[in-house]
Amino acid sequence: MSRRLFRSPTFAVGFSIVALLVLAATIGVWFSPYQPNSMDLTARLAAPGPQHWFGTDNFGRDIFTRVAVGSQMSLLVGLLVVVITGIGGALLGALAGYVRALDNIIMRVMDAFMAFPAMLLAIAITAALGPSLMNVVVALAVSYIPRTARIVRGTALVVREQQYVEAALVAGAHTRRVLLVHVLPNCLGSLIVQLTFVFAYAVLAEATLSYLGVGLPPPAPTWGNGIASGREYIVEAWWMSLFPGLAITFAVLGFNLLGDGLRDVLDPHLRAET
Repeated sequence: MSRRLFRSPTFAVGFSIVALLVLAATIGVWFSPYQPNSMDLTARLAAPGPQHWFGTDNFGRDIFTRVAVGSQMSLLVGLLVVVITGIGGALLGALAGYVRALDNIIMRVMDAFMAFPAMLLAIAITAALGPSLMNVVVALAVSYIPRTARIVRGTALVVREQQYVEAALVAGAHTRRVLLVHVLPNCLGSLIVQLTFVFAYAVLAEATLSYLGVGLPPPAPTWGNGIASGREYIVEAWWMSLFPGLAITFAVLGFNLLGDGLRDVLDPHLRAET
């Protein structure tokens, strides 16, 4: 499996970008002698150079340090959203796809959530709950669970008609056992691919919420806060918004390429075409 994955140029590039992002989040701060929120007004709006690789912001804070710490927060938010979305979407989708009596009820509720754009729904939830890390995670998970559940449901509808599922039922297997042993494992391929895209969406959405002021509040060193604080200085201090923006771009690109590569390898229909 790993050989087939890394034979895909899309997966290899996406994996490399994500690996660099993880390295920046784990060891990037070690290369900086500065703290993300320590202010030095004598170095205010300093251009990128040997002392400050990415320059400083309007409070004299080192932007490289804040981008590196911001990658930790973005990865944490993305990981938590993926875990909650994966568990919730898989369970709801598998139940809807396998248990016919629950299909209409669950999917109508999912359709009600999907009637709202994901970002608008996330903004509404965070505005109601208040700006905090867990509230952002909950808002994004609620926004992406319906889409994940619909994808898992589509796979479960196909799996429930397979002969090995019928054989398990004839042998007396309980519904719960059929779901856990036969339905959910066969949904993992489409679920994993979807969750890589959810990770990218979560990183972008978290930055958007912070930029709009309903995400993690300043002085949290998030990428969205970095771009927002650089709006007023975009002419004389372009680096304040540039480097957090580049971080978001590469993170979203990396996870999207990773998802495309996984889809090419895990989707049997695409493999048959190639």
